[in-house]
Amino acid sequence: MVKRVMFIRPGETEWNRQGRWQGWVASPLSEQGKKQAAALAKYIRHLDLSVLYTSTLRRALQTVDALRPGLTCDVVEDYRLNERGVGLWQGLTIHEMREWYPEDYARLLADSENFRIPEGESRADVRKRITAAFNAYLAEDRGEMIGILSHTVAIKLLLESLIHGVDAEKIGIGNMSVTTIRRTEEGWQLLVANDVAHLEGLESNAVKEPEERQ
Repeated sequence: MVKRVMFIRPGETEWNRQGRWQGWVASPLSEQGKKQAAALAKYIRHLDLSVLYTSTLRRALQTVDALRPGLTCDVVEDYRLNERGVGLWQGLTIHEMREWYPEDYARLLADSENFRIPEGESRADVRKRITAAFNAYLAEDRGEMIGILSHTVAIKLLLESLIHGVDAEKIGIGNMSVTTIRRTEEGWQLLVANDVAHLEGLESNAVKEPEERQ
């Protein structure tokens, strides 16, 4: 039975540093991101992961490649772990979204769960696919501790769905951070969020949310 789940966010990209929403774009890791991944590789070798499920986006797969020297488990790619598709907003900062698409941005703020970004996804879309993926992993039952390498929105939405009372918008999910939950008799419990101790002082940035929702 799966008893613990370790969520990992990929290392930094240049668009992360610039505050640009990436969605599904094939952003490579920056030099900082490569250093972050190398730091986590040293840490992860001491964990007994039974399997690591990963997003199929480039920044995630580059992170996995950096982690492989410290992994003794199988790695399984799953597109359901990909970040929210942001369609026409891909590559934009929040300021640019607000200035270029004022009506759509207002709709986002009015109904953040169900607003579907033009040519992209809603948070509800992401919540549905990542919850389905998580339930499938539990059914596979490949060991007591599994790893899930995914992205900010996907991780936050799953935490909200699994743990009663968690307001994921108040949790920072920095680049190359680790967030761990455990199963109890009452359900899933958040053990640690946004752990970056393994980075040993390397900077880790969290995604900026629309101002009115911070």
